[in-house]
Order: sequence, then structure tokens, then C-alpha cells
Amino acid sequence: MSSPTDDPFRTQPEAPAAPSRTAVLDREEQVEEQASPGDHERFAHYVKKERIMESALSGDPVIALCGKVWVPGRDPKRFPVCPTCKEIYETLSGGGKGGDDKS
Repeated sequence: MSSPTDDPFRTQPEAPAAPSRTAVLDREEQVEEQASPGDHERFAHYVKKERIMESALSGDPVIALCGKVWVPGRDPKRFPVCPTCKEIYETLSGGGKGGDDKS
């Protein structure tokens, strides 16, 4: 016959925990140079029309002149033009003409 202390499913009352100490380690913050995640979302960006069409068919992301990578899926006419894209586009030869489009 088994005794109540032999029951493997019986929970044993825990002994009071001994006071513990917590050490705090100082470490240097590694800050990456990043723009806020929402900054690019408020603008329409310049991307080649061919890339936008390829992205629409394949679902692959595109890269804007400013470096933003995303899958286009909104009407660019509803947003102001990205100032970085606009500045880069204007410095390109023929700035104002050509195959680039806002997305």
C-alpha cells in the first residue's frame, strides 16, 4: 500500500524563497540609423513604370529612388511626392521627363 507522500501528482508546499539579488549590467546601445517606419508611408515614391507592372504581376517588392522597398498597392495620387525621391529625380539627367513614375 502506498502512503500519501508517495503520490507523484501531489504538490508539495514550497519552502520560502531565499532573498535574491539582481545585478544590472550596463551595455552600450547599438543605434542603427533608420528613419521612422511610418515616414515613407506618407509619400508617393518614384519607381520605374516597368518595375511597378512587374510587381503587380509577381508580387515582388520594388525599390524607390530614395531606397524604400515595398510592394505597391495604393493610389500614389492621394499622397504628396517623397522629397528625397523628388530631389534625386531632379538631379538625374532630364529631370522631369522620362520613364519614372510615382507609386
